[in-house]
Amino acid sequence: MKLKKVHSMLLAVVLTCSMVVTPVMAAPESADQAALESQKATAQSEVSSLQSQLNSLMTKMNDLETQLIEKGQQISQAQVDLEAAQAKEQQQYEDLKLRIKYMYEEGDGSAMERILTSGSIAEVLTQAEYVQKVHSYDREQLQEYQNTVQEVSDLKSSLESDQTKLQNLEGEYRAQSDELNNTIESKSAEIENLDGMIQAAAKAALEKAAAEKAAAEQAAQSNAGNGENSGGSTNVTPSTPVTPSQPPVADTLNTPSVPAAPSAPSYDASTGNAIVSRAYSQLGKPYVWGATGPDSFDCSGLVGYCLTGSTARLGTTYTFMGWTRVSNPQPGDVCVNWEHCGIYIGGGQMIHAPEPGDVVKVGPVQSGMIYVRY
Repeated sequence: MKLKKVHSMLLAVVLTCSMVVTPVMAAPESADQAALESQKATAQSEVSSLQSQLNSLMTKMNDLETQLIEKGQQISQAQVDLEAAQAKEQQQYEDLKLRIKYMYEEGDGSAMERILTSGSIAEVLTQAEYVQKVHSYDREQLQEYQNTVQEVSDLKSSLESDQTKLQNLEGEYRAQSDELNNTIESKSAEIENLDGMIQAAAKAALEKAAAEKAAAEQAAQSNAGNGENSGGSTNVTPSTPVTPSQPPVADTLNTPSVPAAPSAPSYDASTGNAIVSRAYSQLGKPYVWGATGPDSFDCSGLVGYCLTGSTARLGTTYTFMGWTRVSNPQPGDVCVNWEHCGIYIGGGQMIHAPEPGDVVKVGPVQSGMIYVRY
């Protein structure tokens, strides 16, 4: 009887110890879940690399736009200089013709008659020297203006050639940008899909762990009950099971906290209407690279003029992309993407300067544009 009691006590102690020291762990990570996490990390690394390439490309495009603006301004100035040089050349030519007519076609007043009627050889030489100097001066001046016209014309052609090269390069950059954006969107969708699969795998692992834990607890309680029945008065109190915490679904290590975005400026209807009216007043003006008005514009030059009423450049498309977005666009706001900008006039329409060879016009807001407020 004593041996049986000791045996019952030992059995109770063993059961108690097994219940107390058995660790309650979070659900182990399955091989599938680990593989998914690895794929997600790889995809996130690729997205990070692609985003870095895109940021670098955006910087190059910003520099390129600045160069295009400067080239446009230089071409405009060269055109002004060329017209001035051509006007001087034409005036000098007209003056030369007038002097020739005066000297050779005005009878007694002609230079030849003055030379022949000179009273002395010294006077003859003086008159002849004077005529020669007039001829030489006219020829030199005319040649000088012709040279200036040619130089300015050559400069203008060179600037236009440089601008064409820059525009071609801009087209290549835009194609690269579109390709990178498409790849980033594809990779982002892949990451989102992997997140869903990881969540499903984590949920399944938790459910499996919970089922195994419940079965273990039931078995322990059953064994404890058998021990009590066989050992009489020995009571064993099982430890309170620890519920495993749910593992985080989002990758908090790789997801930086996002600071609150600054609020957009409040909308003022009178200001917005003034901006739109200014935009309407420029319809039909030609597109010229680097122009900020009042007779011609490029896209960012038009936006700056409409917002401020000043022909001083306010910024480029890249400047406007950095302004705070608005979710409820109103007339007078700026619609912009990395390549173009315009003034929103409501109803999905904007006033913008589209491209060289075109004019300021009304058109639909382009796909992918955001709205910002000045």
